[in-house]
Amino acid sequence: MLGKPTWILSIVLTGVLLPAISITLHAAPPELEDVAFQSTHDRTEQRYIRIQPADRRKPVDLLIALHGHGSDRWQFAKDPRDECRAARDIASRYGMLYISPDYRARTSWMGPAAEADLLQIIAESKSQFRIRHVYLCGGSMGGTSALSFAAMHPQAVTGVVSMNGLANHFEFDRFQDAIQASFGGTKERIPEEYKKRSAEYWPERLTMPIACTTGGKDDIVPPGSVSRLMAVLKTLNRPVMHRHREQGGHSTTYDDAIEAFEFVIQKSRTTRQPSE
Repeated sequence: MLGKPTWILSIVLTGVLLPAISITLHAAPPELEDVAFQSTHDRTEQRYIRIQPADRRKPVDLLIALHGHGSDRWQFAKDPRDECRAARDIASRYGMLYISPDYRARTSWMGPAAEADLLQIIAESKSQFRIRHVYLCGGSMGGTSALSFAAMHPQAVTGVVSMNGLANHFEFDRFQDAIQASFGGTKERIPEEYKKRSAEYWPERLTMPIACTTGGKDDIVPPGSVSRLMAVLKTLNRPVMHRHREQGGHSTTYDDAIEAFEFVIQKSRTTRQPSE
């Protein structure tokens, strides 16, 4: 007669104490922005996925997640696998600006074009947001690329999480067609390009917090070069963490990924100034 549900009327009219009603409120999923931009490197259209923080007026940290070989910008934006989910959860936990770029998908390996695009994305993000720290992460090719970029541009990076990545291109013999196309030639023809992108050769530049995960049974990206790099950085008393699972393969568990992210974030707050 009043147009109201019966259970509401009973509460209003009787005043009787009723059992508490449990209501679970689920936050809306974050909005994924598919951003297009013109690369200053070659004037081509490139893309990245962006998840903005709740309040873009406040100072914010930037987490850039780099996908693996054969994938693209959507991997770290939507894939439910542990490494990707951990990156998204960390960005949400700390209210970060989150970006997952194509960086010349699908077979980037952080060649010159991908490197230029990433520098441009960082610069343009800083012009749009009040960026404090810039963190890089990735798995496999993405983990390799995060280390490569940090070695080439240490002033631009606050911390790195590399999962199942590579630190020496000279001893790597997989995906060579893609890597040669990305780098612009073979190891024999342009060794300087391969050396530049092999983090193992540049420990003096890697002063930022770095966390790496590796698997002893990884036969896709063997852990040797990253293990050696981590040993050298530990000798130099750098803020690094190496989580090696002897029985692990070419993947990182959610818990290990979260541990790696937390290590880098906490260390960066005590050992390093915001990135330039």
